[in-house]
Amino acid sequence: MTATNPLLQDFDLPPYSSIRPEHVEPAIDVILADSRVALAELLTKQSGIPTWDGLVLALDELGARLGRAWSPVSHLNAVCNSLELRAAYEACLPKLSQYWTEIGQNKPLFEAYQALANSPAAADFEPAQSTILKHALRDFRLSGIDLPAAEQQRYGAIQMKLSELTSTFSNQLLDATQAWTKHITSEAELAGLTDSAKAQMVQAAQAKDLDGWLISLEFPSYYAVMTYADDRALREELYAAYCTRASEQGPNAGQFDNGPLMVEILDLRQELAQLLGFDNYGELSLASKMADSNAQVLSFLRDLGQRGKPFAVRDLAELQAFAAELGCAELQSWDAGYYAEKMRQQRYSLSQEEVRAWFPIDKVLSGLFAIVQQLYGIEIKELSGFDSWHADVRLFQISEQGQPVGRFFFDLYARANKRGGAWMDGARDQRRAANGELISPVANLVCNFTPAVNGQPALLTHDEVTTLFHEFGHGLHHLLTRVEQAGASGINGVAWDAVELPSQFMENWCWEPQGLALISGHFETGEPLPQDLLDKMLAAKNFQSGMQMVRQVELSLFDFELHASHGDGRSVLEVLEAIRAEVSVMRPPAYNRFANSFAHIFAGGYAAGYYSYKWAEVLSADAFSKFEEDGVLNPETGRAFREAILARGGSQEPMALFVAFRGREPSIDALLRHCGLSEEAA
Repeated sequence: MTATNPLLQDFDLPPYSSIRPEHVEPAIDVILADSRVALAELLTKQSGIPTWDGLVLALDELGARLGRAWSPVSHLNAVCNSLELRAAYEACLPKLSQYWTEIGQNKPLFEAYQALANSPAAADFEPAQSTILKHALRDFRLSGIDLPAAEQQRYGAIQMKLSELTSTFSNQLLDATQAWTKHITSEAELAGLTDSAKAQMVQAAQAKDLDGWLISLEFPSYYAVMTYADDRALREELYAAYCTRASEQGPNAGQFDNGPLMVEILDLRQELAQLLGFDNYGELSLASKMADSNAQVLSFLRDLGQRGKPFAVRDLAELQAFAAELGCAELQSWDAGYYAEKMRQQRYSLSQEEVRAWFPIDKVLSGLFAIVQQLYGIEIKELSGFDSWHADVRLFQISEQGQPVGRFFFDLYARANKRGGAWMDGARDQRRAANGELISPVANLVCNFTPAVNGQPALLTHDEVTTLFHEFGHGLHHLLTRVEQAGASGINGVAWDAVELPSQFMENWCWEPQGLALISGHFETGEPLPQDLLDKMLAAKNFQSGMQMVRQVELSLFDFELHASHGDGRSVLEVLEAIRAEVSVMRPPAYNRFANSFAHIFAGGYAAGYYSYKWAEVLSADAFSKFEEDGVLNPETGRAFREAILARGGSQEPMALFVAFRGREPSIDALLRHCGLSEEAA
């Protein structure tokens, strides 16, 4: 089996079509066993005064081998989920958790890192090397290196259980999303929906051997109904199904219920934090972030909430008045998107569907590439003849001065058995290998856009265009690194509350006339975006921005308060309701169970860290204001941003990198101005 297992072979890009569920666990077992032997040998050799190459680089080599096998498995589990693959993936989670806990609690390894940090050679290390050592010593302590043996064992058991629970949360959310559909046989029930949305629903029905139309809880389908369906009862039915996924409420009540999992996850995180000497998980989360304290994060969020709430109150009053004029006397959660779209059309003569025609996928991609090529001095070309996990997947290469820099996969469209949302993950890190070879980075960029229908190209809403730019910003952070040490290359080692800076920064070009001119063109004629449509889009940019701001603050405060106050006797729902009472302006119905599908904090990396979006948005808006001063496509400013932020990865503290680019610490003013929430806008 070993000789034929693709996960145990050397390869450039993963042989996705050859990877089978039965390959997964045997490969991971072999690699973990080999790694334990190699680590023991490494520590024997480094027992005197360790060297960088003998210790850190050798450990990077072990990590790279494990990552080469596990990265494609983890990726396939997210984008091509099946019962067999899921079982193989989950069988490995406790083994991997145990292995990483062993690494984090390996006393001789910790002492070797300490000895290297204190060695005479350390004085001559590059900034990236010094930062990697500093972070490694911090992470040893956060892994329980100083704990008594019994507590170390408990730490390991908690981590193992958490990896299992968070995976189950994600699986149950996916299963709950796919468990509900609505089969429509009369087109009259879909009045108001766009032709493209209905075509997608016909396609979904045909895939299940059904006539008519099939509505699902995948986001493109959900969004279409909530935004355009004239049938209020249909909107309410879909809303109820969507906001009660994986809960004890709604049409599939009790099926795939994530409620008990959330409590267990929070209990274990709290216990973990206290084991390590922190009062709560919020403090533990901040030990490796930019923010200094719970109080600083909560103050930052509440300040944003207070600044945004007057605008949100105004937004809601306008929307309620508009809906009342059209016969909706009491605006509910399932009405907001529908009437907001109608109001946008009336106020700005602008509809999302009209805009979609100007953003065919290939035009958006070519414009996106043109923007980053001008800013950063790179070239991007599409590659063919590669192994893939789905026919829609595309592969691109970035080059600089004719030399390949890195590659990235695009998997852009929603489909069954694919996790919802959008994300970037580093499929391979840049690093200088032990033999001197520079290993180039590879990224996976995943979205869930509406696929092409009826022979037309895939047409994106402007929101989807913004999502694409956001994820590509993460990709550039990973791919344009100049750091050659794995621990700080790309997004590795970047504080979590700074990691959204490059992604949110990229979104700005979706609103700039010079950027829009490059990314838009009518899908039938190729004509550029008309000036009047551009003017409408720019005028509508901050439509309902007050409500959007308080919604993000609500999510961020809920996440942080949940982790900082766990154990005070309140349930998850009670914490959420208290935050809503404080900052939100439109309360959802009592049956809403949003928390049960909040995968960012229960199955992703954002636990007590969701505030990072707003925190980094301050950085990104202020960074972009430099481009507003110098010219939005100014190559000189682009190169400066690349060299100060994108190229440096986790090699230095984020504030130092920001100051190196901007010449000062960040100000909130640019964010408030960009969102239309400054004093002048009031």
